[in-house]
Amino acid sequence: MKPVIYVTRKIPEELLQPYKEYAEFRMWESETEPVPRDVLLKEAKDVDGVLCLLTEQIDSDFFRAAGKLKVVANMAVGFDNIDVQAAKEHGVVVTNTPDVLTETTADLTFALLMATARRIVEAADYIRDGKWENWAPYLLAGADVYGKKIGIVGMGRIGEAVARRASGFNMPILYHNRSRKDTAEQELGAKYLEFNQLLKEADFVVSLVPLTNETKQLFNKEAFQQMKESAVFINASRGTTVDEGALYDALLNRQIRAAGLDVFEREPISPDHPLVQLDNTVCLPHIGSASEETRSRMINLCLDNLTAVLGGDAPITPVH
Repeated sequence: MKPVIYVTRKIPEELLQPYKEYAEFRMWESETEPVPRDVLLKEAKDVDGVLCLLTEQIDSDFFRAAGKLKVVANMAVGFDNIDVQAAKEHGVVVTNTPDVLTETTADLTFALLMATARRIVEAADYIRDGKWENWAPYLLAGADVYGKKIGIVGMGRIGEAVARRASGFNMPILYHNRSRKDTAEQELGAKYLEFNQLLKEADFVVSLVPLTNETKQLFNKEAFQQMKESAVFINASRGTTVDEGALYDALLNRQIRAAGLDVFEREPISPDHPLVQLDNTVCLPHIGSASEETRSRMINLCLDNLTAVLGGDAPITPVH
């Protein structure tokens, strides 16, 4: 009898087909709406594996409900939606999707930096709204990127990939991380700084930290006060690493120049979210890894992890 895998969001049939030799699949049939909590707990009762997204809370209640469960494959690098300790206690393997989304997320992060600095979204809306009637010397003037200092907080795989892109723009690379990164220093000339010093020196502050107890609301009122008035803040990590009220005040009062955000404290956000209302903020709907190629690679890696564990082999990318 084949093991049963529950997929918490509709994914393309052509990606599932090669794996049906090894497992039976059940799937929530919406591409956009998360599976309701009661449905998730009900489905968990008799499945061997789960492929989930960040929208699902895989907590102790979930593991208690899932008596047969052997493996959870999270379609993301981060796994703060999963209680890893509870998984260990219930003997469940947890996997994630590192590496396959590194370059795509770095592309988006640097694109967000560029769009924010040069007011790209605002400029496109300017035409769309019928406001472009004349040319003026400082019409929609933004900030230069080339040659400016970038400060990367969280120099993991994605941080190093962003640094490589920044080097092409002749940007001095500053970074802060839990540990020194020899490769970044030797290959890219990156300079390690303590967090507060990085905030003071960087023209662009880019957050790429994982969500931990230490990084929760790392970017708070005090952090924004230490940045230059001309600084641009970019967050492509997790929304709860930022105190959004403090960021809003810093942007409104022009303590910092602008912000580009791909993540938020509570997602999705509405059009009337305070940060969306500001003209010096670019807001995106958590699309860091959202290219067709990368999302397919992420799904395939999840399925490879699931079928490996359920087939008695070691997981490919285990969280624990």
